[in-house]
Amino acid sequence: MSRRLTYLDHNATSPLRPEAREAMLAAMDIVGNPSSVHGAGRAARQKVETARAAVADLVGAAPDEVIFTGGATEANNIALRGLGVERVLVSAIEHDSVLAAVPEATRIPVDGAGVVDLAALAALLAAGPANTLVSVMLANNETGVIQPMGEIAKLCVRHGALLHCDAVQAAGKLPLRKAVLGADLLSLSAHKFGGPQGVGALVVPAALPVTPLAFGGGQERRRRPGTENVPAIVGFGAAARLAAEGLEDYALRLAALRDEAEVRLRELAPDAVVFAAGAARAPGTLSIAMPGVDSQTQLMALDLAGVCVSAGSACSSGKVTASHVLMAMGMPVEVAGSAIRISFGWNSTNEDVEALVAAWGALYRRRSPAAQLGAAS
Repeated sequence: MSRRLTYLDHNATSPLRPEAREAMLAAMDIVGNPSSVHGAGRAARQKVETARAAVADLVGAAPDEVIFTGGATEANNIALRGLGVERVLVSAIEHDSVLAAVPEATRIPVDGAGVVDLAALAALLAAGPANTLVSVMLANNETGVIQPMGEIAKLCVRHGALLHCDAVQAAGKLPLRKAVLGADLLSLSAHKFGGPQGVGALVVPAALPVTPLAFGGGQERRRRPGTENVPAIVGFGAAARLAAEGLEDYALRLAALRDEAEVRLRELAPDAVVFAAGAARAPGTLSIAMPGVDSQTQLMALDLAGVCVSAGSACSSGKVTASHVLMAMGMPVEVAGSAIRISFGWNSTNEDVEALVAAWGALYRRRSPAAQLGAAS
C-alpha cells in the first residue's frame, strides 16, 4: 500500500484545483487565436476576457488593468524594469525575481520581525529623486510576514513615488483590494492558489506607461506581446473564482492549521525558533528552526517520511542555503541555516498536521548528542 503524501509546500506551488483542470481541458478544444477576428478567434478571446475579469475581481481591480504574463517573475520584471524611473527601492526581504531584476536597487531594511523599517523608507524617499519606484511584497514567501502596505503607500504618495506590490503569497489566501493596499502595480501568480504553473498577471493602470520586455506583437495592450496561453489563462480564471468564494473562512481555516502545527512543534521542541511569531502573518505560512539540525537534513528526513516542505524560496535551483530573508532580519547564520518553511493550502487537512508533527518530532528526538547538548545549554 502506498504511503499518503503530506504536501506542505503550497508557497512553492499549490496542487491544481480539479475545477481549474476541467476548465483547462475544455479550453484546449478551442482552436482560435485570441487575436483573430473570425468566430474561433472570438471564442478564444471571450475565454481570455472572462478569466481576466475573474482575476481582476479577486484583487479589486478593473479588468483592463490585468495583463497576463508567464508568471509572477515576469510580472515583477516588467514592473521593475518597464517604468523608466530614475531610482528603485526594494525591501531587503523581497523574492529573488525582484532583487535580481534591478541589482542596483537600494535595499530598504527590515526589523527583527521582517517588517519594513518605515522611518528608513521615509528617509530614502525624502533624499530623492521623486521619480522613484518602491517595491515591497505584501506577504513574505518565507515567513508569511504581512507588510503595512497602507503606511508604505502613504509615504510613496507623499513623495511622489510609484508603489509596486508583489502580492503572490497573499492573493487567493487573504482578502485584498488594490485600492486599499494603495499599490500602483500588483504581481500575481496562478499556481500559488490552485491554478496552473506558467501563468501570472501584472495589475497596472491602463494610463501608466509601461515598456514591454519583449517586442513583436500587440497582445495584452502592447505590454506583453505574444499569443496568449488560453488554457493556462482559463485555469487561472477558474482558480481565481474559486479562491474568491468564502475567502475569509478559507483564511481562518489555514490560520487554524498553521497555529495548530506551531503549538504542537513548540511543545515538542521548546528551543525551536518560530520566525516572526509576533507579527501579522499570512495564514498558511510557518517558518521554524530546529536548533542543531541544518535545513538540508530536515528536508531529507521529512521527505523520507513522506512530508514535503522547503527551506525557503523554491526559485533557487534547488539550492539549500541560509535564507537572505532571515539574514536581513538579523538572525545568526546557524539559526537561519536550520530553518524550514511549512506552508498550507486549499487541500490541507488536520491529517497533514499530524503527519508533520510525527515526522518532525521523530527527527528532533534523534538529533546528535552535540545538538541536544547545545539546545540544553
